[in-house]
Amino acid sequence: MADQDLIAALRDADAVEFGEFELSHGGTSDYYVDKYLFETDPECLRLIAAAFAERIDEPKLAGVALGAVPLVAVTSAETGRPYVIARKQAKEYGTGNRIEGRLDEGERVVVLEDIATTGTSALDAVEALREAGAVVDRVLVVVDRGEGASELLADHGIELDALLTAEDLLAGD
Repeated sequence: MADQDLIAALRDADAVEFGEFELSHGGTSDYYVDKYLFETDPECLRLIAAAFAERIDEPKLAGVALGAVPLVAVTSAETGRPYVIARKQAKEYGTGNRIEGRLDEGERVVVLEDIATTGTSALDAVEALREAGAVVDRVLVVVDRGEGASELLADHGIELDALLTAEDLLAGD
């Protein structure tokens, strides 16, 4: 799959907006990538799953709740690999799990994420997975905004691998 196909699909889904936006980490930006618009679009999901599948060699996938759950589900279906979901915090009812799904001690896992900005949510997921016994050294994202995520993750022995950068997505605009 060509990066241009994915860029076109994200744009066609109106997932790239321009204006002034507050980001989850508190900063502001003159553009916004709306993950919910691309994660609810079947064509975007199909292209993302195919692109992720080409880059995955780990036997298990993990998605960060809530945003990456559609991505990890379609990628699991595309690859035949099982997945777990990493919650931002343990739920206070039922099993009280922070990691949902079956995870064995020492299992190699790749974390799938929608957008990387500072890398904090991806790092939190990796740390939760590591605490649960997983071996995690890579996060695969749809879009890297290029705002420090790669460096933060590298400081913790984690490679950030992105299908697209914000620069790719915004080129020509």
